[in-house]
Amino acid sequence: MELFSDFKLNPKILKAVQEAGYEKPTPIQNKAIPAALEGKDVLGIAQTGTGKTASFTLPMINLLARGRARARMPRSLVLCPTRELAAQVAENFDTYAKNLKLTKALLIGGVSFKEQDTLIDKGVDVLIATPGRLIDHFERGKLLLTGVQVMVVDEADRMLDMGFIPDIERIFKLTPFTRQTLFFSATMAPEIERITNTFLSAPIRVEIARQATASENIEQSVVMFKPKRKDTEGSEKRKLLRRLIDLEGKKCANAIVFCNRKTDVDICSKSLNKYGYQAAPIHGDLDQAKRTDTLENFRDGGLRILVASDVAARGLDIPSVSHVFNFDVPIQAEDYVHRIGRTGRAGREGRAIMICSNKDYKNFVNVEALIQKEIPRIDISGGENDTRSNNSSVDQTKVDQDKIAKPKNYKKVKGSDSKADVIGLGEHTPGFLAQSFTDRLVG
Repeated sequence: MELFSDFKLNPKILKAVQEAGYEKPTPIQNKAIPAALEGKDVLGIAQTGTGKTASFTLPMINLLARGRARARMPRSLVLCPTRELAAQVAENFDTYAKNLKLTKALLIGGVSFKEQDTLIDKGVDVLIATPGRLIDHFERGKLLLTGVQVMVVDEADRMLDMGFIPDIERIFKLTPFTRQTLFFSATMAPEIERITNTFLSAPIRVEIARQATASENIEQSVVMFKPKRKDTEGSEKRKLLRRLIDLEGKKCANAIVFCNRKTDVDICSKSLNKYGYQAAPIHGDLDQAKRTDTLENFRDGGLRILVASDVAARGLDIPSVSHVFNFDVPIQAEDYVHRIGRTGRAGREGRAIMICSNKDYKNFVNVEALIQKEIPRIDISGGENDTRSNNSSVDQTKVDQDKIAKPKNYKKVKGSDSKADVIGLGEHTPGFLAQSFTDRLVG
Protein backbone atom coordinates (compact mmCIF):
# COMPACT_ATOMS: atom_id res chain seq x y z
CA MET A 1 0.00 0.00 0.00
CA GLU A 2 1.31 3.42 -0.93
CA LEU A 3 -0.83 5.44 1.50
CA PHE A 4 -2.92 4.85 4.64
CA SER A 5 -5.94 5.80 2.54
CA ASP A 6 -5.36 2.62 0.53
CA PHE A 7 -6.29 0.51 3.57
CA LYS A 8 -9.91 -0.43 4.13
CA LEU A 9 -10.15 1.61 7.30
CA ASN A 10 -13.12 3.47 8.73
CA PRO A 11 -13.14 7.04 7.29
CA LYS A 12 -13.13 8.47 10.83
CA ILE A 13 -9.93 6.55 11.60
CA LEU A 14 -8.30 7.71 8.36
CA LYS A 15 -9.18 11.28 9.22
CA ALA A 16 -7.48 10.92 12.62
CA VAL A 17 -4.37 9.40 11.00
CA GLN A 18 -4.17 12.28 8.52
CA GLU A 19 -4.65 14.84 11.28
CA ALA A 20 -1.77 13.20 13.16
CA GLY A 21 0.40 13.92 10.13
CA TYR A 22 0.86 10.38 8.79
CA GLU A 23 0.46 9.56 5.10
CA LYS A 24 2.62 6.56 4.22
CA PRO A 25 2.66 3.34 6.26
CA THR A 26 5.92 1.77 7.45
CA PRO A 27 6.93 -1.69 6.13
CA ILE A 28 5.43 -3.56 9.09
CA GLN A 29 2.20 -1.54 8.86
CA ASN A 30 2.03 -2.35 5.17
CA LYS A 31 2.18 -6.07 5.87
CA ALA A 32 0.36 -6.39 9.21
CA ILE A 33 -2.65 -4.06 8.81
CA PRO A 34 -4.27 -5.77 5.77
CA ALA A 35 -3.97 -9.21 7.42
CA ALA A 36 -5.37 -7.91 10.71
CA LEU A 37 -8.26 -6.18 8.93
CA GLU A 38 -9.19 -9.54 7.42
CA GLY A 39 -9.49 -10.95 10.93
CA LYS A 40 -6.39 -13.17 10.70
CA ASP A 41 -3.93 -13.81 13.51
CA VAL A 42 -0.66 -11.94 12.99
CA LEU A 43 2.81 -12.84 14.22
CA GLY A 44 4.95 -9.72 13.86
CA ILE A 45 8.70 -9.84 14.35
CA ALA A 46 9.98 -6.29 14.57
CA GLN A 47 11.99 -3.94 16.76
CA THR A 48 10.67 -0.98 18.70
CA GLY A 49 10.55 2.08 16.47
CA THR A 50 9.28 0.32 13.35
CA GLY A 51 5.71 1.57 13.74
CA LYS A 52 4.23 -1.65 15.08
CA THR A 53 1.93 0.09 17.59
CA ALA A 54 -0.20 1.45 14.76
CA SER A 55 -0.01 -2.00 13.13
CA PHE A 56 -2.32 -3.37 15.78
CA THR A 57 -4.04 -0.20 17.04
CA LEU A 58 -5.60 0.79 13.71
CA PRO A 59 -7.21 -2.57 12.79
CA MET A 60 -8.31 -3.05 16.41
CA ILE A 61 -10.11 0.32 16.44
CA ASN A 62 -11.61 -0.48 13.03
CA LEU A 63 -13.19 -3.64 14.45
CA LEU A 64 -14.36 -1.95 17.65
CA ALA A 65 -16.08 0.87 15.74
CA ARG A 66 -19.04 -1.52 15.55
CA GLY A 67 -20.54 -2.77 18.80
CA ARG A 68 -20.73 -1.73 22.42
CA ALA A 69 -18.87 -2.62 25.62
CA ARG A 70 -20.49 -4.38 28.58
CA ALA A 71 -19.66 -3.89 32.25
CA ARG A 72 -16.47 -5.67 33.38
CA MET A 73 -16.13 -7.34 29.95
CA PRO A 74 -13.57 -5.54 27.77
CA ARG A 75 -13.91 -6.08 24.03
CA SER A 76 -10.18 -6.03 23.35
CA LEU A 77 -7.00 -6.50 25.35
CA VAL A 78 -3.46 -5.16 24.84
CA LEU A 79 -0.68 -6.58 27.05
CA CYS A 80 2.53 -4.59 27.47
CA PRO A 81 5.66 -5.38 29.52
CA THR A 82 6.06 -1.95 31.15
CA ARG A 83 3.92 0.91 32.38
CA GLU A 84 5.53 3.38 29.99
CA LEU A 85 4.86 1.23 26.94
CA ALA A 86 1.26 0.69 28.08
CA ALA A 87 0.86 4.46 28.46
CA GLN A 88 2.25 5.00 24.96
CA VAL A 89 -0.25 2.51 23.49
CA ALA A 90 -3.02 4.35 25.34
CA GLU A 91 -1.86 7.64 23.75
CA ASN A 92 -1.93 6.02 20.31
CA PHE A 93 -5.46 4.79 20.96
CA ASP A 94 -6.55 8.31 21.93
CA THR A 95 -4.96 9.74 18.79
CA TYR A 96 -6.48 7.31 16.29
CA ALA A 97 -9.88 6.80 17.97
CA LYS A 98 -10.62 10.44 18.72
CA ASN A 99 -13.43 10.59 16.15
CA LEU A 100 -15.14 7.47 17.51
CA LYS A 101 -17.02 6.99 20.77
CA LEU A 102 -14.79 4.26 22.17
CA THR A 103 -13.70 3.85 25.77
CA LYS A 104 -10.46 2.56 27.27
CA ALA A 105 -8.92 1.65 30.62
CA LEU A 106 -5.24 1.56 31.49
CA LEU A 107 -4.38 -1.07 34.11
CA ILE A 108 -0.88 -0.46 35.43
CA GLY A 109 0.80 -0.50 38.81
CA GLY A 110 1.15 2.67 40.85
CA VAL A 111 -2.46 3.73 40.21
CA SER A 112 -5.24 3.02 42.69
CA PHE A 113 -7.40 -0.06 42.11
CA LYS A 114 -10.50 1.99 42.88
CA GLU A 115 -10.04 4.33 39.90
CA GLN A 116 -9.41 1.39 37.59
CA ASP A 117 -12.37 -0.57 38.98
CA THR A 118 -14.68 2.36 38.23
CA LEU A 119 -13.65 2.39 34.56
CA ILE A 120 -13.99 -1.38 34.19
CA ASP A 121 -17.41 -1.37 35.82
CA LYS A 122 -18.67 1.06 33.18
CA GLY A 123 -17.46 -1.22 30.39
CA VAL A 124 -14.48 -0.52 28.13
CA ASP A 125 -13.80 -1.19 24.47
CA VAL A 126 -10.03 -1.34 24.94
CA LEU A 127 -8.20 -2.64 27.99
CA ILE A 128 -4.45 -1.85 28.01
CA ALA A 129 -2.54 -3.53 30.82
CA THR A 130 0.63 -4.95 32.24
CA PRO A 131 0.22 -8.68 33.01
CA GLY A 132 0.62 -8.46 36.79
CA ARG A 133 -1.99 -5.74 37.31
CA LEU A 134 -4.43 -7.46 34.94
CA ILE A 135 -4.23 -10.71 36.94
CA ASP A 136 -4.65 -8.75 40.19
CA HIS A 137 -7.97 -7.36 38.92
CA PHE A 138 -9.09 -10.76 37.66
CA GLU A 139 -8.32 -12.47 40.98
CA ARG A 140 -10.27 -9.79 42.81
CA GLY A 141 -13.31 -10.73 40.72
CA LYS A 142 -13.47 -7.34 39.05
CA LEU A 143 -12.82 -8.44 35.50
CA LEU A 144 -14.06 -10.99 32.96
CA LEU A 145 -12.09 -11.75 29.78
CA THR A 146 -14.72 -13.88 28.05
CA GLY A 147 -15.78 -10.98 25.81
CA VAL A 148 -12.33 -10.28 24.34
CA GLN A 149 -12.52 -10.23 20.53
CA VAL A 150 -8.95 -9.08 19.85
CA MET A 151 -5.91 -9.76 22.02
CA VAL A 152 -2.55 -8.08 21.46
CA VAL A 153 0.76 -9.11 23.02
CA ASP A 154 3.36 -6.39 22.51
CA GLU A 155 7.14 -6.87 22.96
CA ALA A 156 6.88 -10.52 23.93
CA ASP A 157 10.67 -10.85 24.18
CA ARG A 158 10.65 -8.23 26.94
CA MET A 159 7.87 -10.21 28.64
CA LEU A 160 10.21 -13.21 28.57
CA ASP A 161 13.10 -11.19 30.03
CA MET A 162 10.87 -9.96 32.85
CA GLY A 163 9.44 -13.38 33.73
CA PHE A 164 5.89 -12.67 32.51
CA ILE A 165 5.50 -15.69 30.21
CA PRO A 166 3.54 -17.83 32.76
CA ASP A 167 1.17 -14.87 33.27
CA ILE A 168 0.74 -14.47 29.49
CA GLU A 169 -0.15 -18.16 29.14
CA ARG A 170 -2.68 -17.89 31.94
CA ILE A 171 -4.29 -14.81 30.39
CA PHE A 172 -4.53 -16.52 26.99
CA LYS A 173 -6.47 -19.35 28.61
CA LEU A 174 -8.93 -16.86 30.15
CA THR A 175 -9.89 -15.42 26.75
CA PRO A 176 -12.14 -17.07 24.12
CA PHE A 177 -10.42 -19.39 21.64
CA THR A 178 -12.33 -17.55 18.89
CA ARG A 179 -10.46 -14.30 19.57
CA GLN A 180 -8.13 -12.72 17.02
CA THR A 181 -4.52 -12.56 18.25
CA LEU A 182 -1.89 -10.03 17.21
CA PHE A 183 1.49 -11.03 18.64
CA PHE A 184 4.67 -8.94 18.37
CA SER A 185 8.24 -9.70 19.39
CA ALA A 186 11.70 -8.49 18.37
CA THR A 187 13.12 -12.02 18.55
CA MET A 188 11.72 -15.54 18.49
CA ALA A 189 13.21 -17.40 21.45
CA PRO A 190 12.11 -21.07 21.78
CA GLU A 191 9.76 -20.19 24.66
CA ILE A 192 8.03 -17.50 22.60
CA GLU A 193 7.77 -19.78 19.58
CA ARG A 194 6.12 -22.41 21.78
CA ILE A 195 3.48 -19.89 22.89
CA THR A 196 2.73 -18.74 19.36
CA ASN A 197 2.37 -22.37 18.21
CA THR A 198 -0.03 -23.02 21.09
CA PHE A 199 -2.23 -19.94 21.08
CA LEU A 200 -2.19 -18.48 17.55
CA SER A 201 -4.28 -19.96 14.75
CA ALA A 202 -2.59 -20.11 11.31
CA PRO A 203 -0.98 -16.69 11.82
CA ILE A 204 0.28 -14.47 9.03
CA ARG A 205 3.99 -14.08 9.77
CA VAL A 206 5.26 -10.54 9.25
CA GLU A 207 9.00 -10.12 9.71
CA ILE A 208 10.91 -6.86 9.47
CA ALA A 209 14.70 -7.05 9.58
CA ARG A 210 16.00 -6.18 13.03
CA GLN A 211 16.96 -2.57 13.47
CA ALA A 212 20.72 -2.63 12.95
CA THR A 213 21.29 0.96 11.94
CA ALA A 214 20.94 4.24 13.74
CA SER A 215 19.84 7.52 12.24
CA GLU A 216 22.52 9.32 10.23
CA ASN A 217 21.65 12.38 12.31
CA ILE A 218 23.29 10.79 15.36
CA GLU A 219 27.01 11.33 15.92
CA GLN A 220 28.32 8.27 17.79
CA SER A 221 31.51 7.89 19.85
CA VAL A 222 32.99 5.76 22.62
CA VAL A 223 35.54 6.33 25.39
CA MET A 224 37.63 3.30 26.39
CA PHE A 225 37.72 3.42 30.19
CA LYS A 226 40.35 1.83 32.41
CA PRO A 227 40.12 2.55 36.14
CA LYS A 228 43.21 3.36 38.19
CA ARG A 229 42.02 1.07 40.98
CA LYS A 230 39.40 -1.65 40.99
CA ASP A 231 37.92 -0.55 44.32
CA THR A 232 37.29 2.97 42.99
CA GLU A 233 36.06 1.96 39.53
CA GLY A 234 32.51 3.14 40.16
CA SER A 235 33.43 6.62 41.37
CA GLU A 236 36.03 7.01 38.58
CA LYS A 237 33.44 6.05 35.97
CA ARG A 238 30.90 8.51 37.36
CA LYS A 239 33.61 11.21 37.33
CA LEU A 240 34.24 10.39 33.67
CA LEU A 241 30.52 10.74 32.91
CA ARG A 242 30.48 14.21 34.48
CA ARG A 243 33.54 15.16 32.48
CA LEU A 244 31.90 14.04 29.23
CA ILE A 245 28.80 16.09 30.03
CA ASP A 246 30.96 19.14 30.79
CA LEU A 247 32.92 18.80 27.56
CA GLU A 248 29.67 18.95 25.57
CA GLY A 249 28.93 22.29 27.21
CA LYS A 250 25.84 24.19 26.07
CA LYS A 251 25.33 21.72 23.22
CA CYS A 252 24.07 19.29 25.86
CA ALA A 253 20.66 20.89 26.38
CA ASN A 254 19.29 17.69 27.92
CA ALA A 255 20.33 14.05 28.04
CA ILE A 256 19.33 10.52 28.88
CA VAL A 257 21.94 8.42 30.70
CA PHE A 258 21.42 4.66 30.34
CA CYS A 259 22.62 2.16 32.95
CA ASN A 260 22.26 -1.62 32.77
CA ARG A 261 21.16 -2.04 36.40
CA LYS A 262 18.51 -0.38 38.52
CA THR A 263 20.95 0.01 41.42
CA ASP A 264 23.35 1.93 39.17
CA VAL A 265 20.51 4.14 37.92
CA ASP A 266 19.90 5.33 41.49
CA ILE A 267 23.61 5.68 42.34
CA CYS A 268 24.41 7.55 39.13
CA SER A 269 21.47 9.92 39.52
CA LYS A 270 22.36 10.66 43.14
CA SER A 271 25.98 11.29 42.17
CA LEU A 272 25.04 13.73 39.40
CA ASN A 273 22.82 15.69 41.77
CA LYS A 274 25.57 15.75 44.40
CA TYR A 275 27.84 17.54 41.94
CA GLY A 276 25.24 20.06 40.84
CA TYR A 277 23.77 18.38 37.77
CA GLN A 278 20.00 18.38 37.50
CA ALA A 279 19.15 14.66 37.29
CA ALA A 280 16.43 12.19 38.24
CA PRO A 281 16.16 8.39 37.98
CA ILE A 282 13.50 6.34 36.22
CA HIS A 283 13.23 2.56 36.61
CA GLY A 284 10.72 -0.15 37.37
CA ASP A 285 10.85 0.16 41.17
CA LEU A 286 9.53 3.74 41.23
CA ASP A 287 5.80 4.23 41.71
CA GLN A 288 3.83 5.29 38.65
CA ALA A 289 3.05 8.80 39.89
CA LYS A 290 6.76 9.51 40.42
CA ARG A 291 7.68 8.09 37.00
CA THR A 292 4.99 10.17 35.27
CA ASP A 293 6.06 13.37 37.07
CA THR A 294 9.72 12.75 36.21
CA LEU A 295 8.98 12.21 32.52
CA GLU A 296 6.74 15.28 32.31
CA ASN A 297 9.41 17.38 34.03
CA PHE A 298 12.01 16.15 31.53
CA ARG A 299 9.74 16.77 28.53
CA ASP A 300 8.92 20.28 29.77
CA GLY A 301 12.59 21.22 30.27
CA GLY A 302 12.45 21.39 34.06
CA LEU A 303 14.89 18.48 34.29
CA ARG A 304 18.14 18.34 32.34
CA ILE A 305 19.25 14.71 32.79
CA LEU A 306 17.17 11.54 32.95
CA VAL A 307 18.99 8.44 34.25
CA ALA A 308 17.19 5.34 33.03
CA SER A 309 17.20 1.57 32.81
CA ASP A 310 16.31 -0.18 29.54
CA VAL A 311 13.02 -1.56 30.85
CA ALA A 312 11.83 1.86 32.01
CA ALA A 313 12.95 3.46 28.77
CA ARG A 314 10.80 1.23 26.55
CA GLY A 315 8.12 3.38 24.98
CA LEU A 316 9.71 6.72 25.87
CA ASP A 317 8.72 9.22 23.20
CA ILE A 318 10.58 12.46 23.87
CA PRO A 319 11.22 14.28 20.58
CA SER A 320 14.01 16.72 21.45
CA VAL A 321 16.77 14.91 23.37
CA SER A 322 20.16 16.39 22.46
CA HIS A 323 22.39 13.67 23.97
CA VAL A 324 22.39 10.03 25.02
CA PHE A 325 25.14 8.76 27.32
CA ASN A 326 25.59 5.02 27.66
CA PHE A 327 27.09 4.74 31.13
CA ASP A 328 27.24 0.98 30.45
CA VAL A 329 27.50 -0.86 27.13
CA PRO A 330 24.09 -2.58 26.80
CA ILE A 331 24.05 -6.34 27.31
CA GLN A 332 21.82 -6.87 24.25
CA ALA A 333 23.31 -5.25 21.16
CA GLU A 334 19.87 -4.30 19.80
CA ASP A 335 19.33 -2.15 22.88
CA TYR A 336 22.17 0.11 21.76
CA VAL A 337 20.20 1.14 18.67
CA HIS A 338 17.07 1.58 20.76
CA ARG A 339 18.91 3.71 23.33
CA ILE A 340 20.65 6.09 20.96
CA GLY A 341 17.45 6.35 18.94
CA ARG A 342 16.11 8.56 21.75
CA THR A 343 18.19 11.38 20.22
CA GLY A 344 18.42 12.64 16.62
CA ARG A 345 14.65 12.38 16.17
CA ALA A 346 12.42 14.26 13.71
CA GLY A 347 15.38 15.40 11.62
CA ARG A 348 17.29 16.91 14.54
CA GLU A 349 21.01 16.39 15.17
CA GLY A 350 21.89 14.05 18.05
CA ARG A 351 24.97 12.92 19.95
CA ALA A 352 25.50 9.48 21.51
CA ILE A 353 28.54 8.84 23.75
CA MET A 354 29.34 5.48 25.33
CA ILE A 355 31.73 4.46 28.12
CA CYS A 356 33.35 1.04 27.58
CA SER A 357 35.31 -0.66 30.35
CA ASN A 358 37.14 -4.01 30.28
CA LYS A 359 34.10 -5.99 31.38
CA ASP A 360 32.06 -4.38 28.58
CA TYR A 361 34.41 -5.41 25.72
CA LYS A 362 32.45 -8.48 24.65
CA ASN A 363 29.16 -6.55 24.54
CA PHE A 364 30.89 -3.68 22.73
CA VAL A 365 32.11 -6.00 19.96
CA ASN A 366 28.54 -7.30 19.56
CA VAL A 367 27.25 -3.74 19.18
CA GLU A 368 29.76 -2.91 16.42
CA ALA A 369 28.98 -6.22 14.71
CA LEU A 370 25.26 -5.42 14.73
CA ILE A 371 25.54 -1.90 13.34
CA GLN A 372 28.30 -3.05 10.96
CA LYS A 373 30.52 -0.07 11.57
CA GLU A 374 33.29 0.98 13.90
CA ILE A 375 32.21 3.48 16.53
CA PRO A 376 34.78 6.31 16.65
CA ARG A 377 36.98 6.27 19.76
CA ILE A 378 37.49 9.60 21.48
CA ASP A 379 40.44 10.52 23.69
CA ILE A 380 39.70 13.20 26.26
CA SER A 381 43.08 12.96 28.02
CA GLY A 382 45.05 16.10 28.72
CA GLY A 383 42.04 18.29 29.48
CA GLU A 384 42.33 19.91 32.91
CA ASN A 385 39.28 22.11 32.42
CA ASP A 386 36.86 19.90 34.32
CA THR A 387 36.50 22.06 37.41
CA ARG A 388 33.88 19.90 39.05
CA SER A 389 35.31 16.46 38.47
CA ASN A 390 39.06 16.97 37.81
CA ASN A 391 40.60 14.53 35.34
CA SER A 392 39.16 11.17 34.66
CA SER A 393 40.94 7.88 34.40
CA VAL A 394 40.68 7.11 30.70
CA ASP A 395 42.70 4.54 28.79
CA GLN A 396 44.61 6.85 26.44
CA THR A 397 46.02 4.14 24.23
CA LYS A 398 44.47 3.19 20.92
CA VAL A 399 42.67 -0.13 21.23
CA ASP A 400 42.51 -2.13 18.03
CA GLN A 401 39.53 -4.30 17.17
CA ASP A 402 41.27 -7.65 17.71
CA LYS A 403 42.27 -6.72 21.25
CA ILE A 404 38.75 -5.63 22.02
CA ALA A 405 37.35 -8.89 20.76
CA LYS A 406 39.71 -11.02 22.86
CA PRO A 407 41.50 -8.87 25.43
CA LYS A 408 44.15 -10.67 27.46
CA ASN A 409 42.70 -9.58 30.76
CA TYR A 410 39.06 -10.14 29.82
CA LYS A 411 36.93 -12.04 32.28
CA LYS A 412 33.25 -11.86 33.03
CA VAL A 413 32.74 -9.69 36.09
CA LYS A 414 29.36 -9.58 37.71
CA GLY A 415 27.85 -6.40 39.01
CA SER A 416 29.29 -2.94 39.30
CA ASP A 417 31.00 -0.78 41.89
CA SER A 418 28.06 -0.91 44.26
CA LYS A 419 28.69 -2.71 47.56
CA ALA A 420 25.30 -4.25 47.08
CA ASP A 421 26.95 -6.48 44.48
CA VAL A 422 29.48 -7.73 47.01
CA ILE A 423 26.63 -9.00 49.12
CA GLY A 424 25.76 -11.22 46.18
CA LEU A 425 22.16 -10.19 45.75
CA GLY A 426 22.65 -8.19 42.55
CA GLU A 427 19.58 -6.36 41.31
CA HIS A 428 17.46 -8.08 43.93
CA THR A 429 19.22 -6.28 46.81
CA PRO A 430 16.61 -5.13 49.35
CA GLY A 431 15.97 -1.43 49.10
CA PHE A 432 17.07 -0.63 52.66
CA LEU A 433 20.47 -2.31 52.10
CA ALA A 434 21.05 -0.71 48.71
CA GLN A 435 20.13 2.73 50.08
CA SER A 436 22.42 2.34 53.07
CA PHE A 437 25.42 1.55 50.91
CA THR A 438 24.47 4.08 48.25
CA ASP A 439 24.52 6.91 50.80
CA ARG A 440 28.10 6.03 51.70
CA LEU A 441 29.39 5.27 48.22
CA VAL A 442 28.06 7.92 45.88
CA GLY A 443 30.84 10.03 44.49
